[in-house]
This record gives sequence, C-alpha cells and structure tokens, in this order.
Amino acid sequence: MFDNLFKPEHLLIILVICLLIFGPSKLPGLGKGLGEAFRGFKEGIKGTDTSDAATRQDTASKSETAPPPINPR
Repeated sequence: MFDNLFKPEHLLIILVICLLIFGPSKLPGLGKGLGEAFRGFKEGIKGTDTSDAATRQDTASKSETAPPPINPR
C-alpha cells in the first residue's frame, strides 16, 4: 500500500502546494523551524537536552558573578 508513496513526482507536487500556501519567502523559515523541532524531539527522546543544560549553566555562572540587588529605601 505504501510502496510507491513518495515518488519524485509526489514530492514535487507537495513542494508546489507548499509554495502556493506559504509563499517562497516563508518557506525557508518553515523548513528551519521544522528541522529544529525534529532535532529537539530527537534530543528529548534520547534524554540529552543540551540546550537546557547550557541554560542552567549560564544562569548559574551569571548568578555567581552578579552583585546582589540594592534595595532603595
């Protein structure tokens, strides 16, 4: 049933439909967003969320070097 699902002609038709719906200016951004979503999903499945660990490390280093807030009275 799914043997001949993604022939080059089918992929070309899908590309033309995407161009008509989103336009040529938004299509690269859409592809980039879709790629980042797949990458994040894959990292979430593996359990190696490097962006979250890097964010925690950055906030920890900023809190160590930042002076305490001044309370004006």
